Amino acid sequence: MAMGLHTSTRRGKSRRRAPMAEINVTPFVDVMLVLLIIFMVTAPLLASGVPVELPESRANPIDQDPDQITVAIDSEGYIYIDDEAVEPGGFPIALDMIMAEGSLERPIVALRADRSIDYGRVMAVMGELNRAGFNSITMISSGSSEAP
Repeated sequence: MAMGLHTSTRRGKSRRRAPMAEINVTPFVDVMLVLLIIFMVTAPLLASGVPVELPESRANPIDQDPDQITVAIDSEGYIYIDDEAVEPGGFPIALDMIMAEGSLERPIVALRADRSIDYGRVMAVMGELNRAGFNSITMISSGSSEAP
């Protein structure tokens, strides 16, 4: 028993109980494993909250940059900047606001576009990014195991 008490007897003296110096770590381990599972499930959801079905590619994975902006285009053609929806026609204004509050170095733009939207829509967004001064654009895709 982990929290049991030992009894000691001596001649002619009363019994005393001394606590055991053992700790039961099983509940602690159980809680930590549950927390680990929760973090493993929620970590991929934190990357981007906009549901986009990405096209497949065999390109090498890129490194995450802390000074990176994510622009997503969903299947309906709506544009999101870092999980915040941009009102129709407001994309150039939103980019100008980012440039105004940014540092001297322009951040890398990660462009995530749904596979079902028109290629012209993607090119229009890339053109606005270029006009605003964002010249380093990374196009994000899902992995593929076969060559085209």
